[in-house]
Amino acid sequence: MKFTFTEKKMDASEDLRAYAEKKIGKIDRLFRSESDAYVTFSTERGRFRAEVTIKNSGMFYRVSELTSDKYASIDSAVASIERQIRKNKTRLEKRLRDGAIEREIKPFNVPAEDAGEEEFKVIRNKKFYIAPMSVEEAILQMNLLEHEFFVFRNAEERDAFSVVYRRKNGGYGLIIDSKD
Repeated sequence: MKFTFTEKKMDASEDLRAYAEKKIGKIDRLFRSESDAYVTFSTERGRFRAEVTIKNSGMFYRVSELTSDKYASIDSAVASIERQIRKNKTRLEKRLRDGAIEREIKPFNVPAEDAGEEEFKVIRNKKFYIAPMSVEEAILQMNLLEHEFFVFRNAEERDAFSVVYRRKNGGYGLIIDSKD
């Protein structure tokens, strides 16, 4: 597992980093391929936050824990993310095709935005691969990331660009690029 550490409003000791690597590294046994772990340490009003994001074969798992003890935050985050991964793997194996978790993603480049516009100011710019997946996988990924919407290539609709979103009155919505 490859680790990337980020610190906000604090300095994490080498002992804390080693402890996090040891605890989070145990999660790697749940995957068949190499994973990336992004760990962010921060403090908020005298409390310690550990945010752990694991990327494996195009799937993201994210947990954020806030406690009064640095090591307890890491322990709690690891327990939560392990529970999330186990729940996700079981759901994918039951409801979706075999090998959904191990699927490799082909690179897809997102064109850069035109920076010439001054009327609309872009505050943040992200680049990512848009993976082909089923609607169920996209909803699952959106819920794992705790987002309100998720963009993906719909494998059930000839890789049409699609968006799933959480509706205010409950349930989910789906927008599909018709290509026609």
